[in-house]
Amino acid sequence: MRIIFLLYHGFSESSGISKKILCQIKALRELGHTVDICTYGINKNRHRVRMMNEEVIEDYGMGKWAAVRKRISYGSIYRYAVSQGVDMIYVRSFHNANPFTVRLFHRLQKAGIKIAMEIPTYPYDSEYKGFPFITRCGLQIDRLFRRALAKWVNAIVTFSDEARIFGQRTIRISNGVDFDAVPLRKTSGLDSSSAIHLIGVAEVHYWHGYDRLIHGLGEYYRQPHDREIYFHIVGGVWKSEMYDSQHAPGFHELITRYHIRKQVIFHGQMMGKELDELFDRADFAIGSLARHRSHIDKIKTLKNREYAARGIPFIYSETDEDFDRMPYILKAPADESAIDINEIVRFYSALDIPPEQIRNSIGRLSWKNQMKKVIKEL
Repeated sequence: MRIIFLLYHGFSESSGISKKILCQIKALRELGHTVDICTYGINKNRHRVRMMNEEVIEDYGMGKWAAVRKRISYGSIYRYAVSQGVDMIYVRSFHNANPFTVRLFHRLQKAGIKIAMEIPTYPYDSEYKGFPFITRCGLQIDRLFRRALAKWVNAIVTFSDEARIFGQRTIRISNGVDFDAVPLRKTSGLDSSSAIHLIGVAEVHYWHGYDRLIHGLGEYYRQPHDREIYFHIVGGVWKSEMYDSQHAPGFHELITRYHIRKQVIFHGQMMGKELDELFDRADFAIGSLARHRSHIDKIKTLKNREYAARGIPFIYSETDEDFDRMPYILKAPADESAIDINEIVRFYSALDIPPEQIRNSIGRLSWKNQMKKVIKEL
């Protein structure tokens, strides 16, 4: 089968989303399908362009009119799909339902091309709190046209447990793992008196709830304690979360209040060998601790699966049926309370599960298995 993997953006080397998409594409190709990758970006001449693989299929030019055209002109995608005999479009939703994307999907359906639209998180409206006004305006347009867009897809791919989204049936899968791309963590063999190093890897937003962990760390250090605890944050941190969070005190305020500057370490973007070495030094990982802030309870996050693939125990607060009963998981309450660091210490100290066993527990969650479900159900 010939498939177009349709994106409304390009790739970034440091982006976890980009890595996930490339793993999905790899899985589809391993299943025997031919996959063309449609992206949007700005080329070396500063022109806004739509690409199919390495070929420019539409050049929008420069300036404000080019910025408008790239949001309303999708004819090049339709023409390519029809001329190349494409059987299916797999599109990652960009929350951009509008009359022009509706028209594109309608034309593709009339041409006999099946469409699966992945919605990475659902519901997603609450995620826009605190975003710039122009971004929130885009969400309002999406609200007006999302059901019309969903009408012209064959199914919506979701990582939630929703049977229908925007009136359309869903294909429910888990975020997957490319085991070839995620190395197994090497344990350090530290004794029970050593420091415990916590690691959280994310492009940090309010729903990650790292403020809850920092708050708990501050309370831990206010009391007599036996072990040193360090929290390593890897990835970009939004300024609003660092200094002026709408949901809780900002990271900077908490760190200053509790005098724990040495205990919270911001590494910024890391990848490759550098990130692997930090995981080798880490003992316990931090997943999302505040999905309730965006009104999401059940979700199957990519990060949980990557942590398990590396063989590291971790904590999170949402409902994730793939992990909720695993012995290497610590569940945090889905509320605004400070994370109990002593509970993490007790849990980690009593845990005796090697990294290989954690990794082996999620063999069924390979991207190849997950994308096979999509193809079968479509």
